[in-house]
Amino acid sequence: MTPADPTPPTDAGTEADAGTEPVVAEAPRLQLRDPLPPVVDTAAALDDTCARIMAGTGPIALDAERASGYRYSQRAYLIQVRREGSGTHLVDPIAFDSLVPLDTAFDGNEWILHAATQDLMCLAEVGLYPEHLFDTELAGRLLNLPRVGLAALVEHYLGLSLAKEFSAADWSTRPLPEPWLVYAALDVEVLVELRDLIDADLQQAGKRAWAAEEFESLLLFQGPPERKEPWRRTSGLHKARGRRALGIVREIWHARDAIAESRDTTPGRVLPDASILELATAPPKDLNALKSLRIMRNRGPRRFVETWFEAVERGLALDEAQLPTTNQRVDGPPPPRAWADKNPAAAERLGRCREVVTALAEEHDLPSENLISPQLVRNLAWEPPADVSPATVSQVLRQQGARQWQVDLVLDQLVEALAA
Repeated sequence: MTPADPTPPTDAGTEADAGTEPVVAEAPRLQLRDPLPPVVDTAAALDDTCARIMAGTGPIALDAERASGYRYSQRAYLIQVRREGSGTHLVDPIAFDSLVPLDTAFDGNEWILHAATQDLMCLAEVGLYPEHLFDTELAGRLLNLPRVGLAALVEHYLGLSLAKEFSAADWSTRPLPEPWLVYAALDVEVLVELRDLIDADLQQAGKRAWAAEEFESLLLFQGPPERKEPWRRTSGLHKARGRRALGIVREIWHARDAIAESRDTTPGRVLPDASILELATAPPKDLNALKSLRIMRNRGPRRFVETWFEAVERGLALDEAQLPTTNQRVDGPPPPRAWADKNPAAAERLGRCREVVTALAEEHDLPSENLISPQLVRNLAWEPPADVSPATVSQVLRQQGARQWQVDLVLDQLVEALAA
């Protein structure tokens, strides 16, 4: 029992006892240090931006804004750049065939990105490729910080709040509203300072070399692996009972995807997933029946009503052998919940391996998924090398993408867990 505090209760304590929530002062808002720069959308302005960046010093902070949820593509619709001695530049990539001159201006300097995997592909699409980079989000994960979003890191390290109200905006809008541009400029305003503070913590924690390997691996990032059956991500797919209904879903999904890609609009705006499921579970008998459905009252879906009917007919006409299976085909082991029945020995190995990873992650103050990929551990447990040894397990780990620092930390104990 905690000893009683002899100090008389204060008014604040009385309010707390009465259930009043303590008032937490909000951190001051991050503000632009310089006037908002104009958008770079002409060749002359781009030349001037390149010259200014080349005259600056130190690493280069970058960010990109896409129009996810509004457009089919994941292209960048605004690129923010900041460098000491250069200031901030807001570049409209839509105005240029490529931004290779900007890539040349970067001249091998370190890029600072937050959550680099979200932006690397759209930056490469316009000709921007890093030679060295520092990912503030990934660094935050290696430090095992409780929150690693940009706003959380800015508040943690700089004591400032960062507004995120336009994160889901349609950045393909032209012209871009000034409040959006201010928001975008703030995303790179303090990335250089943030990088230096996080880097100091990595050094103090003895994790800087780990981070260097992680950042190096990001230079080879080619985007997430392509899904073999992307139509299975249709929301509510479990409502499609039987292979025939799944076949209709697949046909409508591909028809919708082709329209969305050609119009560069998000597929859900062409035809919602719920409408796909409705058509698949209760196929209309003819075109007029389809036109009379409630889901065809909206102008968007109704515009392509004949396309939807043709897709339904194709699904109904598929031979049994052409129908999709009820379960998705996956590479690698099945879901772990099925292991106890399908492969009890593998289930036991997985349990031992998970215990090892959990203990090592706690020992090194890391999230377990950053210590080693959970999928990699599952692969090893399901089908370990025929001869389990440090050499064979190390080879598998490296072949499947583990970095050397990860191998060094987990190898010996994983070998013991696999061979037990």
